[in-house]
Amino acid sequence: MSTIMGVELVFLILLLLEHLATATLSPALAQPNCQESCGKVTIPFPFGVGSQHCFLDGWYEIVCQQNKNGTVPRLKKLDLEVLSISLPDAGKGIIGVGHGGGHIEVNLPIVYSSPNCSRKSGATRAPPNLTGSPFLYSLDRNSFFAVNCGTALINSTASGSVLLGCRSNCKGGRDLNDYGNCSGRDGCCNTTIDSDILQDFSVDFLKPKDRVTTGLDEKCSYGFLADNSWFQPKFIDGLITEGYFPAVIEWGIFRDTKLAVLFDKLYCRNLANDFQGDGALFICSKFAWINIYRGIIRFSCYLGYNGNPYLEDGCQDVNECEDASLNTCSDICVNKLGGFVCKHRKTKFIMIGVGAGLGALLVLLLPWWLHRTIQERREIKLRQKFFKRNGGLILQQQLSSPEVDVEKGKLFNLKELGKATDNFNENRILGKGGQGTVYKGMLTDGRIIAVKKSVAVDEAKLEEFANEVLILSQINHRNVVRLLGCCLEAEVPLLIYEFIPKGTLHHYLHKPTEDFLLSWEARLQIATEVAGALSYLHSSASIPIYHRDIKSSNILLDNKYQAKVADFGISRSVPLEKTHVTTLVRGTFGYFDPEYFQSGQFTDKSDVYSFGVVLVELLTRQTPVCSTRAEEGMNLAMYFMMSMKEERLFDILDPQVSEQGGRKEIMAVADVVKRCLNLKGRKRPTMNEVAMELEEIRKSWSSSAAHNVQQTEDPTQCLDRGKLRDKDGEEIEQEDSPLIVRAN
Repeated sequence: MSTIMGVELVFLILLLLEHLATATLSPALAQPNCQESCGKVTIPFPFGVGSQHCFLDGWYEIVCQQNKNGTVPRLKKLDLEVLSISLPDAGKGIIGVGHGGGHIEVNLPIVYSSPNCSRKSGATRAPPNLTGSPFLYSLDRNSFFAVNCGTALINSTASGSVLLGCRSNCKGGRDLNDYGNCSGRDGCCNTTIDSDILQDFSVDFLKPKDRVTTGLDEKCSYGFLADNSWFQPKFIDGLITEGYFPAVIEWGIFRDTKLAVLFDKLYCRNLANDFQGDGALFICSKFAWINIYRGIIRFSCYLGYNGNPYLEDGCQDVNECEDASLNTCSDICVNKLGGFVCKHRKTKFIMIGVGAGLGALLVLLLPWWLHRTIQERREIKLRQKFFKRNGGLILQQQLSSPEVDVEKGKLFNLKELGKATDNFNENRILGKGGQGTVYKGMLTDGRIIAVKKSVAVDEAKLEEFANEVLILSQINHRNVVRLLGCCLEAEVPLLIYEFIPKGTLHHYLHKPTEDFLLSWEARLQIATEVAGALSYLHSSASIPIYHRDIKSSNILLDNKYQAKVADFGISRSVPLEKTHVTTLVRGTFGYFDPEYFQSGQFTDKSDVYSFGVVLVELLTRQTPVCSTRAEEGMNLAMYFMMSMKEERLFDILDPQVSEQGGRKEIMAVADVVKRCLNLKGRKRPTMNEVAMELEEIRKSWSSSAAHNVQQTEDPTQCLDRGKLRDKDGEEIEQEDSPLIVRAN
C-alpha cells in the first residue's frame, strides 16, 4: 500500500513541475545571449543591444546610456531616446500603417524659430530625416503642434512642397503657462497630418507683418510632432525647456534583407515573390507579413500564436485552454496549433440538460425581447432629438411648402444612409479633409452618392445650417455639384451630394505620373465652366452665395471631363441688401484673398481672387504655395504678378500651354488673371464679367484652331479638334473625351 502511495506522490510531483515549467516559459524576444531590456524598456529583435548579431543592421542598434533618469535606450543611428518599442500584433487588426503595433515611441526634437529660443544649452537640433530608412513618422498617432503668434507651415524637405499648416492668434501677449486647448486662439494651434507617407519635414514660421513682439517668449516660435494619446497643452512649457516631445515612429524591415528572404522560403514557400505592391498581405503557417511602403515590410505572429515574429520559430502556439480570458469552452478544452476546440462529455443527463436549456432559453427570451424593444425606442428618441436640434422641423416645414421643389431637397434617414455606405465602412471613404470625411454610397434606386460627414458643428448655428441646406439644395446648374439633401438624425448633420467619378482638377494638374494631360482646349473649357458656375452663385441664384474656398481640389470632373464646383462646407448665402460676410478667416493657404485675410470681411470679389489663383494653376501647372521657388515667389499669385510685370509670362507657362495655345488667347487669359489678383477688391472684375471674357477667349481660340486645321497641309503641325495627339504629333486612340491628351 505504501509503495502505491509513493508512486502516486512521485507522479503528482512530476505533473506539478511540468505545470510550473509551462507556466513560466515565455517566448524569447531577443536573439540568444542578448539582453532583452535596457532600463525599463523591452528591446525585441530586430532591435538589439551589444554585439552585432543582437540586431538586424545598423538601423536597429540600441545603446544604453545613463542620464538623470537612470539607464535609457537610444536609437544609435538616429540619435533618439527610445521610450518604448512594440511588436506588431495581428490580433489587434491589419498590421499595415497605423494599425496593430509596430511602433517606437521616442523623444523627438522640437523645432525652434531661432537657436536663441532654446532654454537648454545644446538642445536645438532638427528632427531626423527618415528617408532611406525602414522608419516612418506615424500619421495616425501624431499631430503637428505650433506655439506661435502667426502661421506655422510643415514642409517636405525632399520635395519642398507645403504639407500642412496652422495659424494662431495672440491677444494681449502670450502666456507660456496657459495654452487652453491649442485651438489657434491662444498662441497655440494644432492640425492632423494629411499626407500619404511622412519620412522627413521642416517647419517655417510666418508672423503677421503688423504684429510687434515683446519679450523672448513672443519672439520665439516652436513646432513639433507629438503623440496624440500623450499630449496635453499644460506640458508644453516644461518640454520646450527640455527640447523634446514624445512622438511615435512606425517601423518595419526591408523586403530584400536576408531575414525576409529566409522567412519567405521557410514559411511562405516563395509565394510573396509574386506580389510586390504596397498593402499586399500574406498569411503563412505561423505569421503574417505585409508590404507597408516601398519595399518596407512588417511581420506579425498570426492569430493563435504569440512571441517575436522576427526570430526563427519565434511565434509560439498560445494555449488558450490555460487562459481564462481565451477559453470559452463550457466543458472540455483541447488545445491545437493556432487555436482550440471544445468537446462535451456524454452523460445520462443529456436529455435533462436539453430540457433545462430550452426552459432557460424561454426564460431568457422575454428579457432579451424587452431589452431590444427598449434599446430601439432609445435610438428612435435619440434620432428624434438630433433631428429637432439640427433644425429638422424647420427644414421639413420649408420643404413641404408649395413654393419649394421637394425633389431638389430631400431629408434622408440615417438607416438608409447606413445601408448605402455599409455603415460608413472605412473601405467606402473617398477622402478626408479639414471639414470632414466623404463616403461613397449607393441608394436602393441604384444612384451613386457622396455622403459628407462633418468633423464638428457649431450648435449655435444649427438652425442657420438648415436654412443654408434649403438654399443650396435648390441650386440647379450643370457645373455645380448638386446637393441632393441631408440627414439630420445623426449627432452631426450629414450632407448628400451627387457622385462625380473622375476626381479633382488638382489631381490632373499636379500629379507628374498621370497617364493623361489636360489640353489647352480642356483648360479653357474648365476655366469657362467654373467661372460660369461662380457667376451663377453670385448673381443668378435665388439669393447670392459666396463659396469661400475656391481651389483646384474643390473642382471635380465628370465622365465627360466637364467641371463641377464642389465642397460648400464653409460657403455662405448673403441677403441681397448685404455686400459682405464678417467671419473668422477660413480657407486654404495660397488661395486667400489678402483683403479678407486682413479684415475678416468676405465679399464676392474674394471668390474672384481665389478663382484667379486657379487660372494661374491652369496656365503654369504649379502649386499655389511652394517653398522651392524664391522667397518672393513662394506664393504663386505673387510669382505670377511679378512675372507679368517683368514680361516673363512665357517663361513660367506649362510647356503644353505654350505649344498648344495661341499667343493672343494666352495673353488675354493672363490679363483676366491680372485683374482678378488685384490687391484691391473693388478693382477686380465680377465673376459675371470674368465668365463672359473667358467665353469670348474660348470661342476665339476655337475658331482660330478650326481655321488652322483647314489651312495646314501637315496635320501633325496642329492640334485637331476632336482628335488626340501625343507629344510628337502622332494621333493616338481616343477614349472618353477630346479634352484629354495621353502623356508619354
